Amino acid sequence: MRIVLIGFGNLGRGLSRALVQKAGFLRRDHGLIPRVVAAVDEFGAVVDEKGLNLAGLLKTAEGKGTVALHRGAKRGRLALQVIEGIEADVVYELTPTNIETGEPGLTHIKRAMQAGRHVITSNKGPLVVAFRELDSLAKRCGVEFRYSASVGGAIPAVGLAKKLLAGNKIREIRGVLNGTTNYILTRMSTEGAPFEIVLREAQELGIAEKDPTLDIEGIDTACKITILANSLLGTNAGLKDVKVAGIARVRPEAIRLAQEAGQTIKLVGTAKRGSLEVGPKLVPLGHPLAVGGTLNAVTFELDLAREISITGFGAGPRETSSSLLGDLIDIHRTLGG
Repeated sequence: MRIVLIGFGNLGRGLSRALVQKAGFLRRDHGLIPRVVAAVDEFGAVVDEKGLNLAGLLKTAEGKGTVALHRGAKRGRLALQVIEGIEADVVYELTPTNIETGEPGLTHIKRAMQAGRHVITSNKGPLVVAFRELDSLAKRCGVEFRYSASVGGAIPAVGLAKKLLAGNKIREIRGVLNGTTNYILTRMSTEGAPFEIVLREAQELGIAEKDPTLDIEGIDTACKITILANSLLGTNAGLKDVKVAGIARVRPEAIRLAQEAGQTIKLVGTAKRGSLEVGPKLVPLGHPLAVGGTLNAVTFELDLAREISITGFGAGPRETSSSLLGDLIDIHRTLGG
């Protein structure tokens, strides 16, 4: 299977390491032989139609910061040229998220589909801005479209709901979907520390961004709950349709009172047909959504199975590569591989 990687930052490199590590397993257990024929980042592209040496490419990218300095690479913004000009089966769109316009990922995905390439993405931006359009375009172009890694990192929430729970009607989706806010609330809960102090420490540890706005104001969670709603509930929602509140106003006193009542406070995204919401919620201690640290969790309320939850790591290149690789295997199986 010929693969193009658009974006060779943390996720592109994490996926590449997984492809190197899992090459024998993929061939033996799945009959799948992935061959990365092109890798592109913001500075340039490297192409080898016989298949790139990923170990060597990783060494260059990690040492010099870009694939554009790899032997034989070309400088410039070449993503669209590679997508349309290099023969490939699958395009991975792994560029940074832009929730305002979805670009450049949105155009990358459209052009890949129009060129007859299957698409796998971790990029929330295009899915938030134009999910229904992309889903319809994939069907019209006869290509597969997968985005498991866009919600919950390693947690296979979309695949679980679409495949293993396919006999159920989903009544409601609730999720703790942001590791940064969950870490902050967990520390506030266990130590009684104020929000501002825990946030500053999280930034020093690299758990929170220098500008943590998207996380602490609930916007990242709103993106993810929107994707789940559109994908699994058949809605056609955007961020403007989500009622959003963040965690900046949560005080240690509120958490202490919740604990005395046998509950904890988590930033929860909730999706029902006709209603999308993100905000701090009381969660009973011992409930699957009462996860600690940077863990994520998703709970589905269903007509037959009642309630099913899944918990795991919601971020990190190694963890997210689990979903990215799983989507590739799923496409291989769907195509009869």
